[in-house]
Amino acid sequence: MQPLDTTIMAVRQGFPCRLTAVSESQRFEDYPLTRQEYIQVMVHFYRGEVARSLAWRQRLDATTNWAVLTSAGMLSFAFTSPEHPHVVLLLGNVILLAYLSIEARRYRTFEVYRARVRMMEENFLVPILTRHLESPLTTWRDLVARDLDLPKYKTTFLEAFAFRLRRNYLFIFGILLGGWLVKLALHPGLAGSWTDVWKRMAVGTIPPAVVLILVMAFYGLLLFILWWGCHHTSAGDTADEIAGLERWTI
Repeated sequence: MQPLDTTIMAVRQGFPCRLTAVSESQRFEDYPLTRQEYIQVMVHFYRGEVARSLAWRQRLDATTNWAVLTSAGMLSFAFTSPEHPHVVLLLGNVILLAYLSIEARRYRTFEVYRARVRMMEENFLVPILTRHLESPLTTWRDLVARDLDLPKYKTTFLEAFAFRLRRNYLFIFGILLGGWLVKLALHPGLAGSWTDVWKRMAVGTIPPAVVLILVMAFYGLLLFILWWGCHHTSAGDTADEIAGLERWTI
């Protein structure tokens, strides 16, 4: 039998076979990749990144579903009986805010994988499909490699918060606000004037003016974040955008 450093005894399907061991001088790095090997690696890498981005996208959809179901439950409870207080709908805004914060954090992670997918699609797959074998961004391979070595978020938390607010949660917050106003107008009886609605805004010992100011401040803050996000966001607002390209570093 040859020395252990040159051969290895293995058993495959019950029959012994002799595998030649790779010496220290025959390292993987000493042999350049062929064109076929490079394409195979990139295809498998692309499929893996797509799978991870889809997994995080499903988590985003799950959070949105939670928000929709919670809002529907709050509205159903509030309008089931005139005795149910309208403050339930206001508290629903707080729960929605918590969901939105969770979704913003998830969206930041989703953007990491989505940005890699878009980088490979624009600089690897598109040139192959068009037969113009020149990548639009010559440094894209170095950017992807560094991002794999030192992953970084492509969007800030506030940018992700504003983006998800604009895409999904603005409508849900608006529905709760509309339901709150309708609740004040209908329960415990149809309001005869704005004075009746004003009096019904009170929550326990909290006067109507304080409640109205808090509601206006909350929705005003959401509108400000929405406006800020429309002018300062780096989140992927279009399907073909590489999010946070300025945050890719070599």
